[in-house]
Amino acid sequence: MVPDMGRWFAASSVSDLFTNPAALSHKPQLSEPLAARMRPRTLNEVAGQQHILAAGKLLRRAIESDCFTSLIFYGPPGTGKTTLASVIARTTGSRFESLSGVESNVAETRAKIDQARTWRELRGETTILFIDEIHRFNKAQQDVLLPHIERGVVRFIGATTHNPYFHVTSPLVSRSQIFQLEPVPVDDVVCVLERALADTGNGLGALRIDAEPAALRHLAEKSDGDVRMALTALELAALTTPAGEDGVVRLTLGVAEESIQRKAVVYDADGDAHYDTASAFIKSIRGSDPDAALYWLAKMLHAGEDPRFISRRLVIAASEDIGLADSGALRVAMDAHHALEFVGMPEGRIPLAHATVYLATAPKSNTAYAALGRAMEDVEHGRTLAVPPHLRTTTRKKLAAASGESGEAMRYLYAHDFEGAYVPQAYLPEGRVYYQPGEQGLEKRIKERLDFWRSQMGT
Repeated sequence: MVPDMGRWFAASSVSDLFTNPAALSHKPQLSEPLAARMRPRTLNEVAGQQHILAAGKLLRRAIESDCFTSLIFYGPPGTGKTTLASVIARTTGSRFESLSGVESNVAETRAKIDQARTWRELRGETTILFIDEIHRFNKAQQDVLLPHIERGVVRFIGATTHNPYFHVTSPLVSRSQIFQLEPVPVDDVVCVLERALADTGNGLGALRIDAEPAALRHLAEKSDGDVRMALTALELAALTTPAGEDGVVRLTLGVAEESIQRKAVVYDADGDAHYDTASAFIKSIRGSDPDAALYWLAKMLHAGEDPRFISRRLVIAASEDIGLADSGALRVAMDAHHALEFVGMPEGRIPLAHATVYLATAPKSNTAYAALGRAMEDVEHGRTLAVPPHLRTTTRKKLAAASGESGEAMRYLYAHDFEGAYVPQAYLPEGRVYYQPGEQGLEKRIKERLDFWRSQMGT
């Protein structure tokens, strides 16, 4: 008979327990890692994710009423995607079958589906087919699921660390409810650790452990919202720290610092973390927050991002988000790009920081970029405008003769021949206006000049 999850297994025989004092050590052998033994069994035990699991939320209502077909959970590692799938199966009384997107193939998927069909026909039982790392399945493998989901042979739950809208096929996404799981808050992780220390069945309650609150909070903070990492670190600390003379294992802040390694930055060069971090970097610059921008810059550099990718983003931001409010921003960004190419890394991070802070603290304007967008929309969807005759390179006398207009009407006025190098003259038919200058930075002066010039044209 398979033993219950979390049961302790002694390394010695029963007689050894009485004849060998070493067998009473505080380091018993365990059937499974602590993180596996402490998996929640009910919705109320799930840490975090209150944005989708709190009372009255859509997912909780769907689970408790047993009214859902297919679900896809995505989020960082250790946020409870697999756990939530097993809790759903237990809550709804369904069979639970799991596959790995890394290891499984079409044949294994078909076999699980056939088993589910048999159980449904013979016993009327519903099967939840859970596929971890569903984004690793290719299109053909994902398509295998579709007809069986449609017929209700299985209820599909997929888990992925990648955005399913980009990494899962559209037909499968369209048949599923998508829920994003967030990193678990520090306070919730601390609660999980305290529960593990108190649990005598599945946790570490059988040991005499005195854990400092600061130590548990350190484990929770350094796990970065990953409950599995926090539990693994707690287990390592508990089983490797010698007990005192009184038999108590004391988990101090120093022990906690030794027990959890520095968390590797979640960053996939071609995945969501790459694009999300770059997006946060640019939006922090746009939002004039140099501190946030420097943090996201540091994260990208730490994770091994190509620094030239960063410098190119800075050049784009200088024109897109700062523009004419401070044209010097583009020069600073270009100088940082060239400096990076000249000095290389790691010193190249210095001009990148220089440009990041300059752009984040510069006045902002996207008016030039927005004006181009309006002009592009007219070009793509509007009526094509002809070049006015006086602006063409074709001989204007020939055009005048052909059209019957006077040569004066065809005459191009050379702006430098007039005071202030400006003369009212139409350069675009119909008097369309695309560029609307703002009031930020140097663009305020541009607005003053442009308002005067347009007044002369009557626009």
